[in-house]
Amino acid sequence: MEQPTLNLLGVIGSPRSDSVSAAFVGAVLAEAASRNAATRLLDLRSQPLPLFDPGSDGDAGAVAAEADVLWADAFVLGTPDYHGAPSGIIKNFLDHFWREFAGKLFGIVVSSHEKGLTVQDHLRTSVRQCYGWSLPYGVGAPPGAVGPDGSITDHAVKQRLAMMARDLVTYGSLLRRQRLADLAGPRESGASGFMARMHLD
Repeated sequence: MEQPTLNLLGVIGSPRSDSVSAAFVGAVLAEAASRNAATRLLDLRSQPLPLFDPGSDGDAGAVAAEADVLWADAFVLGTPDYHGAPSGIIKNFLDHFWREFAGKLFGIVVSSHEKGLTVQDHLRTSVRQCYGWSLPYGVGAPPGAVGPDGSITDHAVKQRLAMMARDLVTYGSLLRRQRLADLAGPRESGASGFMARMHLD
């Protein structure tokens, strides 16, 4: 059996049971799976994380989520647009696992009546500060893009989500190979990349 080209983790950062951003995440995961990626879903509604406390050893929920984060080579983050910013749920997730994100690729999908551009900018800034990479575009669309059954009904949005899945698998696989090579390589100053120098093994 052919080995997966990439481990992709979808993260739902909405408190709503009928979340539009969750539907976007699911569509990306399904398309990525059709492209030979291994996929998992971390739904922070049903698997909530405690409020980030840098002095805490974490609880069982954080430990379980960390296993998924370590497994992942790339992420698709889903969040609603709350007053031009991502949900506190998704920000709390990033705070918990910032070190584990280094060298990994992120895609961003947003439920928004205004395309969610400021939300995407917020998350790209956070990803960059975690030494991660993010796709130079995201997907933001209003609730009308999703049908009552959770399917994507807007053709343009569906195409953009499929493109995101393709790019996450393609570029995420390239970054994965280089990340693992850097971690296995030299760690001397001037001879190693930032992944090796961060000692993320």
